[in-house]
Amino acid sequence: MSGLFTEAVLVATIAGGIRLAVPLLFASIGEMFGQRSGVLNLGVDGVMLLGAFGGYYTVLKTDNVWFGLLVGVGIGVVLGLVTAVMSVTLKAEQGISGIGVFLFGLGFSDLLFQMWVGTPLPIQAFPKVEIPGLSNIPFLGETLFSHSAVVYIAFAMVPLSMFIINQTNFGMKIRAVGENPEAADSLGVSVAGIRYATLIIGGTLAGVAGAALAIDLKIFQSNLTNAAGFIAIALVYFGAWRPLGVMGGALLYGFVNSIVLQLKTQGIIPRSWSDIAAMAPAVVTILALVVVAHRFKPPAALTKPFERAR
Repeated sequence: MSGLFTEAVLVATIAGGIRLAVPLLFASIGEMFGQRSGVLNLGVDGVMLLGAFGGYYTVLKTDNVWFGLLVGVGIGVVLGLVTAVMSVTLKAEQGISGIGVFLFGLGFSDLLFQMWVGTPLPIQAFPKVEIPGLSNIPFLGETLFSHSAVVYIAFAMVPLSMFIINQTNFGMKIRAVGENPEAADSLGVSVAGIRYATLIIGGTLAGVAGAALAIDLKIFQSNLTNAAGFIAIALVYFGAWRPLGVMGGALLYGFVNSIVLQLKTQGIIPRSWSDIAAMAPAVVTILALVVVAHRFKPPAALTKPFERAR
């Protein structure tokens, strides 16, 4: 047990927790935009899976991690648009249509992998970017300032999304549509247009999340995300539909996951308990969600299709 508290292990645990939070942070920030406009997208995990395969396969063929991330973006845009058509234009029940997207992503990503790859082959990961000066600070440099560029981009999304939601005209329209779409429509705001935009943003970030996950792990396999998309949806509730809260939830999940991995590595958790231990991050996140989420109200129009008055 004492081996857990050495500096090397602590650095690895904290840095690993930050890295493991990144896919969840991308996906949950994207889902937050959709929910703030009144649309619940349960298909996040399916988008992540297809983004993961697209990013992985692109890097496998090109050896370019940024091309892989760009493919994840493209897949996310397309699936975000598909989700918007079903939920906004066709007014399909949001839960059912979202599960449909998830099942499509789960099955199609596995089919493509079996057809085009078959055997898991390793790819290169994002290169580490050490921030000059800061990366040399003892302990903090290795834990906070020696990550890949994708990690910095993910955490930069937090203040950016705060600014968009709270300080821009677009953000004001998102909040209005999510709380009272009838009033927003009467003021000339396109409810459908805003919801299309937020779902495409959400899909894009879910695709990025999947691609970032696969490239960081340097591999792809069936159901690679292991339901991370559903955890991302839960984190939006945990974070009370606010970027800082969402980031806190993602870090909580990442750190618990990293601690469990270190306990396994150190042999503190017996192999017979490994499956139970793997559930710990999700269990802790759900318990935290139960404690925190009931204190905040969701957007009033969440999951409610908008019918324009004639």
